[in-house]
Amino acid sequence: MATMLPARLDLDGLRTLVDEQRADGAAAQDDVSRLFGFSSWEALRSEVERRVILNAVDVERAWARIRSDPTWATRDLLGWCDHKGGAAPLNYMAMLRFDAPRLGLSPKPAGTGEMARLLLNAGAPVDGNPGESETPLMTAASYGDADIARVLVEAGADLDALATPDSGGVAGGSALLHAAVFGMTDVLDTVVAAGAEVRSLVEAAAAGDIGAWPTDEAGDVEKLRALIMAADHQRLDVIDQLLAAGTPIDGVDPMWGRQALRLCAEHGRPASTRHLLARGADPTLSDDEGNTALDLCQGQHRYLPGRHHDEVAEILRDALSRR
Repeated sequence: MATMLPARLDLDGLRTLVDEQRADGAAAQDDVSRLFGFSSWEALRSEVERRVILNAVDVERAWARIRSDPTWATRDLLGWCDHKGGAAPLNYMAMLRFDAPRLGLSPKPAGTGEMARLLLNAGAPVDGNPGESETPLMTAASYGDADIARVLVEAGADLDALATPDSGGVAGGSALLHAAVFGMTDVLDTVVAAGAEVRSLVEAAAAGDIGAWPTDEAGDVEKLRALIMAADHQRLDVIDQLLAAGTPIDGVDPMWGRQALRLCAEHGRPASTRHLLARGADPTLSDDEGNTALDLCQGQHRYLPGRHHDEVAEILRDALSRR
């Protein structure tokens, strides 16, 4: 069975692997190619180079490769340990900003939208290949690349397509719901502004307007999930509407274990944190692993790294000191 390519492998690393072989020259290259399941050294080298170009968001080099091989923009990246099922270049780009720290790249690679536009112009299908579990717009929504989301929307992406029931993201969910669940407010606002269908009170709360969804017709769990979504996306008026409807401010989702204040801390949401605390949220409550909201906005618990987590930590420390 072939060995999977390491996620951070680049051309220098590939050359090092060749140098480490007992054989010399072309024989060593062939040995490394067979190790990773590639038919030739050129096929292996081209695959590694392709990921290097995408990681660098090097549009000029990408265009040069596409001119000589149009499939460069459409065929899946294959053989990588972190994408064992393969990844279309467009979907890969939609994940890149979120994955950048894991890959040792700059925190927010610039130009992902421009690269996405190049891939689309070169033939990448805007809604992905038939049979894929989610569309590129859903991937951009899950991973939070609003620039790519805007490019896809402009290119005519299906705003209301649904993921397959066995999708690894949000099974059966739209791009809007993917953005809502994963806390990607910029992408959420992009698809809502473009006219994406809002299918539930929970989605409406994430989008910031529950006027069309009477809370007196909603069940307790649905209202609680709506409150958690409103808090995560800092929809302060919606928080107040749901609290007025009797939703418990410290309630915990019985299926997913999410709770409004702790989620705001984990995601770095200062406005919602202040708002919830002012309305009586208890910062001393912990999750099943013993983590309080203050624990979750620090260190390894931070889901969306950024400057706002430190602000949330100060808000919570102040609240705790006054109890």
